[in-house]
Order: sequence, then structure tokens, then C-alpha cells
Amino acid sequence: MRLRARVEYDGTDFAGFQAQPGARTVQGELEAALATLSGGCRVRVDAAGRTDAGVHALGQVIAFTYRGRLPAEELGRALDALLPADVALRDLRRAPAGFHPRHAARYREYRYTVWNGPRSPLRERFALGVRVPLDSAAMARAGQALEGRHDFSAFGAADRQPVRTLHRVRVRREGPVLTIDVRADAFLRQMVRRIVAALLLVGRGEVEESAVVAALASRGPAFNGAVAPAKGLCLRRVVLGRPAR
Repeated sequence: MRLRARVEYDGTDFAGFQAQPGARTVQGELEAALATLSGGCRVRVDAAGRTDAGVHALGQVIAFTYRGRLPAEELGRALDALLPADVALRDLRRAPAGFHPRHAARYREYRYTVWNGPRSPLRERFALGVRVPLDSAAMARAGQALEGRHDFSAFGAADRQPVRTLHRVRVRREGPVLTIDVRADAFLRQMVRRIVAALLLVGRGEVEESAVVAALASRGPAFNGAVAPAKGLCLRRVVLGRPAR
């Protein structure tokens, strides 16, 4: 039977989601747990998105085909018990045959967190520490200018199809915590972190807001390919189902 689930993980000690030879990955840990419950046979895990090394997830969606005898609820408990402390599995349920979360995703939403306060080892495990003041209003305006359907080559790794629809970029501040929420139908590799790097330049007053739009139009690597550190980024949720026509 085809099954799907939500997965949460602390990406700090992972080389990304996707399985890689000789590296610890989220997919590798999930498949190792499934193999234990499947007589040593590999069970391939598909995901809605392949997060990079150091990137976290609260709402990653996975799917796999299970040929064993355990019912979904019991299998979910068994899998979660086998997973390491930095990975958790939730809400395992039946899915239609052929279901693939990447194809079924309506949109994905990431959050980048900035700790704009004094040095904080605990907060900065999951946030980028920035000591200088940030102009969050200017960052919000620059982010909103990127919304819409564009060629995002300037803000992502090379891709044969670089056009994406950016539904929303929202910048909010609560005291020293600044969050940047980015929602799109899909993302180029490193796209969110490159957008965040550009917005941080605006927030520091190092570039004008208009420079972000100009960089998008140029399609060359924006701001010399600046990329924000992975630790501040989290895949918050994946919304499944196609929009109504």
C-alpha cells in the first residue's frame, strides 16, 4: 500500500534530505528504519522537497510503498521509535496509488529566522545571528517586489526551467526575532537562502530596495551569489492538492 506522512527534523547534523553515499541524510535514516521493518529490503522514500545540508523541516511530506503486514497506525509508531532523536514521523496514512508528494504539492512554505539581538548560542542553533540593526520595513518592501511569476535564475542554482511563481514574501519582527516567510509553487536550489541574503543586504542598508528587482531582471547571480547560512531555514509546510480552476 502507498503511504504518506509528515516528517520533522533538525537538519544541523545532516548532509541534506537526499540519500548520498557515505553521508548521513534524512532519507537515509528513514529508509534504514523502514528496512528494519521490511526484512532488510530497501523501501524508497520520496519527498516533497530535497532540503540542503543544515536545513530543518517542520512539515516535510514523504511517501513510500509498504509491502508488509502492519497497519498504518502501528507502522507509524514502530517507525518513529526506530528513528534517531533528530527525526520524527507524524500522521502516517494511506495515500492513492502512485502518489508522489513532489508532484502533489500545491505550494511549499519556508521560514528563515534571524536573531537580531545579542549573541545567543541556543537561539542561534536554528537562527542566523545578526548584530547590526535591520530595517525590516525596507526588507518587506524588497521582498514583496519579488512576488509573482518570474525567471529566478539570479536567485537559484542553474535549472532548465527557472520560472517559478512566488506567492508571498512576508517579513515580520517580534522584538529581536525577525522572520522571513517565503511561499512558492516550487523553488530552485538555494532560492530561499539567496533571497534572504539579498533582503539582509537591504536591511543593513548596504543596497537599495530597487537593487533586488534589478538583480532579478539581470538573471546573473544576484549580489555575487550571496547565500544565507542554512541553519536559519526551515521547511514549515507543504500544502497538497492542486488549486481549483
